[in-house]
Amino acid sequence: MAPAPSTPPDSAPAAYVVSVKALCAFGAKAGDLDLRFVPAPSALEGMAGHALVQGRRGASYQSEVSLESRHGALQVRGRADGYEPGEPRVEEIKTFRGDFDAIRTNHRALHWAQARTYGWMLCEQHGHAQMTVALVYLDLATGEETVLEERHTWDALREHFESLCDRYAAWAQQEADHHGALDRTLAKLAFPHQSFRAGQRELAEAVYRAAAGGRCLMAQAPTGIGKTLATIFPLLKARAAGKLDKVFFLTAKTSGRPVALDALRVLGKGCKAAGVGDGAQPRVLELAAREKVCEYPDRACNGDSCPLAKGFYDRLPAARIEATEAGWLDRQALRRVALQHTVCPYFLAQEMAHWSDVLVGDYNYYFDGSAFLFATMKDAGWRVAVLVDEAHNLLERARGMYTAQLEGGALEEAHRIAPAPVRGPLARLFREWDTVQQSQNENYETADEIPERFVRALQAANTAMAEYFAAKPEAAQGPLQRFFFDALHFARLAEVFGDHSVFERTLGITQQDRTLAIRNLVPAPFLEGRFADAVSVTCFSGTLSPFAFYRDALGLPLDTALLDVASPFSSQQLRVEVATNISTRFRDRAGSLGNVTEIIGAQFERMPGNYLAFFSSFEYLENARAAFAAQHPGVPVWTQTRGMLEADRHGFIARFEEGGRGIGFAVLGGAFGEGIDLPGSRLVGAFVASLGLPQYNALNEITRERMQSRFGKGYEYTYLYPGLQKVVQAAGRVIRTEEDRGVLHLLDDRFARAEIRELLPRWWHVQVAGGGDALR
Repeated sequence: MAPAPSTPPDSAPAAYVVSVKALCAFGAKAGDLDLRFVPAPSALEGMAGHALVQGRRGASYQSEVSLESRHGALQVRGRADGYEPGEPRVEEIKTFRGDFDAIRTNHRALHWAQARTYGWMLCEQHGHAQMTVALVYLDLATGEETVLEERHTWDALREHFESLCDRYAAWAQQEADHHGALDRTLAKLAFPHQSFRAGQRELAEAVYRAAAGGRCLMAQAPTGIGKTLATIFPLLKARAAGKLDKVFFLTAKTSGRPVALDALRVLGKGCKAAGVGDGAQPRVLELAAREKVCEYPDRACNGDSCPLAKGFYDRLPAARIEATEAGWLDRQALRRVALQHTVCPYFLAQEMAHWSDVLVGDYNYYFDGSAFLFATMKDAGWRVAVLVDEAHNLLERARGMYTAQLEGGALEEAHRIAPAPVRGPLARLFREWDTVQQSQNENYETADEIPERFVRALQAANTAMAEYFAAKPEAAQGPLQRFFFDALHFARLAEVFGDHSVFERTLGITQQDRTLAIRNLVPAPFLEGRFADAVSVTCFSGTLSPFAFYRDALGLPLDTALLDVASPFSSQQLRVEVATNISTRFRDRAGSLGNVTEIIGAQFERMPGNYLAFFSSFEYLENARAAFAAQHPGVPVWTQTRGMLEADRHGFIARFEEGGRGIGFAVLGGAFGEGIDLPGSRLVGAFVASLGLPQYNALNEITRERMQSRFGKGYEYTYLYPGLQKVVQAAGRVIRTEEDRGVLHLLDDRFARAEIRELLPRWWHVQVAGGGDALR
């Protein structure tokens, strides 16, 4: 006789809610970490595969059955793929490509755990004494099903379910205790300094209001006010008020992460001093690129090759406990924990993303098409506030994320080494590529459409390569795999190709040099969802104007709050002069060298010290440096070079010593145009011999047309605003504190125009060189 349908032992609300997927992922994974390449179906392919299997079943078969079950304080929710009441039988459906035997053991263990959990939930709901639990694997290439079955009793399924729940419930209680203590501490947390700097409170209040109101914020705030602390602090307070689960702090460059970590250390000390309970502190995790943290870069990521992958999931629970207790997980601390437990640091970081309060990493973790943090946030249902540091960089970075390029030489190499089943589809792709470019007259051409025959040939080649790698995962390395990944990225972008991008064709010097690319011009359509799905996103920078330009190009909501923090600096700190007798337009550059070097030399003679001189290109820079050295041989100079190594960049900056004298020649928009801090006498002035306008070429003209079509400001959005942003960033190297004094020479007559002056910082007092009337 079947037991009666079960009811929860009490009607009190569950303290913890967890999905079946998360419950099983936490407690059922075992064995090796194994990343040998197996082509994974896309989400759409998976959904279609599920529908195919479900459509083959009988009339009484139920699909996508919502289920809930209670164990103690834990509420488990999920959706069973299929349920046949008459047998009774539950199905967990999985889709795959290639060899069925290549499905990893740890993956199958997880699949069985999910199926058995649904089996128990159905037994409990309907009173079944026994249940057939089935794993149905659908081969997407053939449509064939491989079915694995088990028969379980009520008691066996209940024991399995309760074992998983007991493990998770203990962890959930620990997490609830941490979050409760943290929120109590954060509620008492005071700003870590005696007072706010000028503009700092205004920024902090705006960030808090945006998070509390579920809005995005764009904030322009000058260097020196402590933007990082002023943005993280209010979000920790918002968390205490129950508004957030996590904070993501995203940086454009690796050099930006230490600043965020330093601010979090300061706030952590403040939590400890708050005197509430044990002074719980936010758990902080630094995410780093895989290639930067891999301990065995010469080995494959599987248990047969790498000792840190062998038994990874068996040792993960102990590593997870220690990492959680540590709380502070910057790159070095995480590595120590990982190696102590013989697990991979990179994948331990991905696990700890679930159990950390503040995560610090690169833009790509949230904004890229396959972004880890964004996908995890969506899957887990976290309420997240995102901070985008130096947000003026996001436009170009996002364009790169949604650009894909295929190289003719890479295709030739892939075809040369490909096995017979793949060589034919690659040869057909090559022929279609030839057709695309056979009528091309110029070295570089663009089109508004991608030929359908080329896209079909590319998809066929991708399918052939995917099936080959699925059958022989050990072969997934080298030139064929690299081309495959490039081709997959290209094919994905081809599926969503629109007027936000352009199709590029480049002939090159040889056949091997030719390329085809999908070049993104306007990332807004790709990023809109990233802004919408967070509770709040704050984009902040010292140069983020005009606001409308960045809002439109990036895809921020129209109701995004705007804040322009007044500078704490005064016009008395920086003398700004425009040289109206100089034109740096391309046609005038050779003739400008005499006046440029004369102004630099005269300024150095009047006020010896360290200066930076910025130019629009390496060629212009070198010509100016040579002319200056010839006229002023006694003045020390040092020069930025193409492809400068990191050690050489450090050497360049080290030349700016306190009380030093000399001139560093650099390219505008390069490594020394932002992100370097040279306060006091380390830098007393700068010269900018350029408006920074992007080069006039075919691609930029297409961008101008697209920007004009979308936003009505093609020239401004393509040339003027991006150019002047680089000028203001470079000029910002001079005044870093309220004690600094310096001079800025803008060496181009166009800086005297009213429309240009309107785009310069409000606190600048711009004068015509030589003591003319103030322009502003």
